[in-house]
Amino acid sequence: MSDTPGWVFGVAGLLVFAVILELVPRLGMVDARYLPPVSDMLGSLARIAAGGGFWVGLGETVLTWGIGLGIALIAGVGCGVLLGMVPWLREFTASTIEFLRPVPSVALIPVAVLLLGTGMMSTLLLVVYASFWQVLMQVMAGVQNLDPVAADTARSYRFRTVTRVRTLIWPTTLPFAMTGMRLAASVALILTVTGELLISGDGIGGALALARESGAVAPMYAYVIVAGVLGVLVNLLARLIEQRTLSWHPSIRSEVNA
Repeated sequence: MSDTPGWVFGVAGLLVFAVILELVPRLGMVDARYLPPVSDMLGSLARIAAGGGFWVGLGETVLTWGIGLGIALIAGVGCGVLLGMVPWLREFTASTIEFLRPVPSVALIPVAVLLLGTGMMSTLLLVVYASFWQVLMQVMAGVQNLDPVAADTARSYRFRTVTRVRTLIWPTTLPFAMTGMRLAASVALILTVTGELLISGDGIGGALALARESGAVAPMYAYVIVAGVLGVLVNLLARLIEQRTLSWHPSIRSEVNA
């Protein structure tokens, strides 16, 4: 059993869960009108996927997720490095960060709608806001984790700021930034679907809301499955990027060797 790859257990657990979802409504334990068998969900998903509208909506969701995550990464890394390098600026903004960071992104939906309307931009605001903090906090922690001896050596040799960032700070911060990217990728997808569901009516979230409002239960669960699969793919992609980027890092080497 110890030699069995971890993904085998994951797939087995998923199959068991699917069997349970199939049997529970068929045995009358729940009303099939509200929780249809998983075979009905998958059949509905196959019919939906045969139409072009499904792929257009999926593309809109992926596009919103990608743009929002990209903005959050650029802003989070830039601000994180700056705040981590400048102690007085970090202390000056600490209270503001601790005030804004716990605010749930969904609480900003009325503000987003008032400022930007009900289009894609409102959803992007939620995505960027939620994802930004994941990256910022990790990058700040990475900069502050700098080896004091290496920092003193750089000051002794009078490294320019650009040189310090490129040769000293960024290599130390990169593992933290990759962790922030992986966390932000999942958060960005959650807020993308949430924004589409509650604001814009576009993408997978909008299709899910339309199916719910029209009483199409099986298609509604089909879109839930799509959102779940998309989440798994996003996590796998983030982990792949992390492993490729940090192939030199001891933690990744030990993970691969294991």
